[in-house]
Amino acid sequence: MVTQQSWTRDQVRRVLSVTERHLRCWEQQGLIPQQDRYGLGDLIALRALNSLREKKVPVARVRRSFQSLRERLQHIANPFTELKIFLDGKRIGVHLGGQKMDSLSGQLLLDFDAAALEKLRPFSRPEGRTIDDRRKRLADAEQCFERGLAIEQTGGPIAEAIDHYEKAIALNPQAAGAHVNLGTIRFHQRRWAQAEDHYRKAIEADPEYALAQFNLANLYDERGDRLRALTHYHAALRLNPQYADVYYNLALLHQASGDALQAVQYWSTYLKLDPHSQWSIVARRELAKLKQATVIPGARSLSQHA
Repeated sequence: MVTQQSWTRDQVRRVLSVTERHLRCWEQQGLIPQQDRYGLGDLIALRALNSLREKKVPVARVRRSFQSLRERLQHIANPFTELKIFLDGKRIGVHLGGQKMDSLSGQLLLDFDAAALEKLRPFSRPEGRTIDDRRKRLADAEQCFERGLAIEQTGGPIAEAIDHYEKAIALNPQAAGAHVNLGTIRFHQRRWAQAEDHYRKAIEADPEYALAQFNLANLYDERGDRLRALTHYHAALRLNPQYADVYYNLALLHQASGDALQAVQYWSTYLKLDPHSQWSIVARRELAKLKQATVIPGARSLSQHA
């Protein structure tokens, strides 16, 4: 009998030289499931992700590549496990049957036979626009998005980041990542209507984008719209049941509304998923306060009346 080998999170972090923050980021982007132990297939996917990270490929581009591959190659459960990933300049590509394909645009980097072309199911040709033109627009949109992201990450002028994100959307209205980042900028500017519009457009472009649902929930939470916040937090959980930050915010939301029992459950779940981050300190403190307020006084009251 062969025993299947597996690795703990600590072992994976040591082997790949990654932090818990990296694992959580990949989990929140839906690139890997959140779990305590990883099998061989998981480790292969993590090695691919870590290789892209070391080459400074933005995680947002990795997520879009992953989603594009999932849509094109529906017979493949996890492209990062089952396909060999390579980087051609800034372009993420995959090997398939001895051939190569660009993960985002579907551009064929080498000739495919008829059977392989059928498997790839490339984008249909938009009326009045050549396939090459569409590919160029998508590539230009991606470049604009990455420029905006780089400006944000380096603390550059926010107006320049906004300009690049808006150019990305003009080139590709389905640029979910640009919509989310613009929404977050508008959120911090407290321009609620614009933030909501961008988050909703991101969800329309990518219905499986858990981060967009999470951010929209945060917006409603900030504005005191508890019902809508709950709706979108739970939508994010349906897309990613291991989304630790959702449980954290749900715990805060229920605690603030006086629902101590539900808050305890969400704090407990959060700590199971994310026991080592700086936020876990807050979670343990709040959980202890709730337990002290709801459990211990009740126990004393019963003993006094016995």
